[in-house]
Amino acid sequence: MPRPVILVVADDGRVLDPLAGDLERRFGDDYRILAERSPTAAQATLERLAGGPDPVALVIAARRMRELDGLGLLGRVHELHPGARRVLLEHRGEWKSGEPVVHAMTLGQLDYLLYRPWRPLERNLYLPVSEFLAGWESSRTPTVEAIRIIGPRWGARSHQLREVLTRAGIPFGFYPDDSEGGKRLLEEVGEDASRLPILVFQGGLVLVDPSNAELSAALGLRTSPLPGGCDVLIVGAGPAGLAAAVYAASEGFSAQVLEPGVPGGQAGTSSLIRNYLGFPYGLSGDELTNRAVQQAWLFGAEMILAQAATGLRADGPDRVARLSDGGEVTARAVILATGVAWRRLGVPALEALNGAGVFYGAAGSEAKAMRGEEVFVVGAGNSAGQAAVHLSGYAASVTIITIDERLGDFMSDYLVQKVEATPNITVVLHTEVVDGHGRRRLEGLTLRDRHTGAARTVPASAVFVLIGAEPRTDWLDGVVERDERGYLLTGRDLRGADGRDPAAWPLERPPLLLETSLPGVFAAGDVRYRSVKRVASAVGEGSIAVQLVHEYLAEPRDRAGG
Repeated sequence: MPRPVILVVADDGRVLDPLAGDLERRFGDDYRILAERSPTAAQATLERLAGGPDPVALVIAARRMRELDGLGLLGRVHELHPGARRVLLEHRGEWKSGEPVVHAMTLGQLDYLLYRPWRPLERNLYLPVSEFLAGWESSRTPTVEAIRIIGPRWGARSHQLREVLTRAGIPFGFYPDDSEGGKRLLEEVGEDASRLPILVFQGGLVLVDPSNAELSAALGLRTSPLPGGCDVLIVGAGPAGLAAAVYAASEGFSAQVLEPGVPGGQAGTSSLIRNYLGFPYGLSGDELTNRAVQQAWLFGAEMILAQAATGLRADGPDRVARLSDGGEVTARAVILATGVAWRRLGVPALEALNGAGVFYGAAGSEAKAMRGEEVFVVGAGNSAGQAAVHLSGYAASVTIITIDERLGDFMSDYLVQKVEATPNITVVLHTEVVDGHGRRRLEGLTLRDRHTGAARTVPASAVFVLIGAEPRTDWLDGVVERDERGYLLTGRDLRGADGRDPAAWPLERPPLLLETSLPGVFAAGDVRYRSVKRVASAVGEGSIAVQLVHEYLAEPRDRAGG
């Protein structure tokens, strides 16, 4: 069996030998620990390992070496081993402004820092290195497939299932139905290709073209609410809803969370969130989601998947949500965290190819399938920048298309720098997508320059559309007050803001900070009018909403709108 390699490079034996020895004691059973005393020797070792059976997982290089500093060596690693994680060994406390290390991290030339001295070992060496290795492992093709999918390569439902399993963190394999592996697997399970896709579970269960509810049930997840109602019903399982679930359950409320799709919301599709507090190297949206879901569950919150809220009403002191399967949930308070949906391009030819090369959102499950392809990203916000950078590691070229005049208006500076420094990313400004081409899958795009009106057609294997959002609030029309775009009005915006009628608020007391026009119903996250569209602010609003629920439930029922 191949053994992944951890290569340590330092020209000071007092650093190299103890570090290699400490790594050998903890990781030597599963990894080959190699040590080199110069960048030249390290380069020769990397060349020898290239194309061999043993993949390089980590290269750890000392910052200061006589021949070549660690940054210079690490900058060359991906030429030979694109998947290897690059770690700089640095003295603790050297965090001066303008450090080259900061610039290297921003531009993606460096993945992690490891600090010396690295004792105590468990906290300062073994824990971070384990996290580095976990990051490397997650980027590889899974060696164990809990589920195998058989379906059309460019089928929309095949894409949806891959996205669900990717975001849920479930290792899977995909077998196109016209491939040898797909045909062999169909024969093994006794199915033909008349109904696709087909899911084959490791335990032997076979699902033919399953609905999201059937898949959720097969994974052991709840798809219907608990009887008897709850204290707090949370509608939506993005960052705001998951934060509300964690805080509500941890503070003793019985909490149920409704989510029609996959937990995580838009943030769950992000390949790397680097500006979230406490994660200096960033974390993926699905990792953040899976941690939050587990945290909410451990506190006692109930996750109800493949179930949407379709209506909401007051029933005395209670609030009652109608569900997509016709059932109802009664709660003492409701937190609306339904988030937003990606805005559509509105191009008929592209709508017909949705899921077949046309993807709304980052579609992290599709990145590896883009190897060697010509890929386009439409949008100029952080999500578009993150998607472009992630795709650039696989695609031959990535082209960002935006109607804006510059990237920095809506994209964070660190992402702008990374985009501009990535050689296979091109940015095309003041341009829009006006048509698409292809029969069964996307084959080309027509782009129009908004300045000159000139149009051109370019080959394209895939386009990822991230052009802003629309709130998921149509089901609340006539129930709570919304602005002209559908965002939920809360707090002070219900009393006279924008010239609105104060009669929209029914009580003598003013609405609480995140309270909608229906007392006891709160809004948090991107769905709320004037919210800050960042993961951290959504998490903050979800936690604040629970505190406001406490205040609301402490009021006498006749004064609380019951």
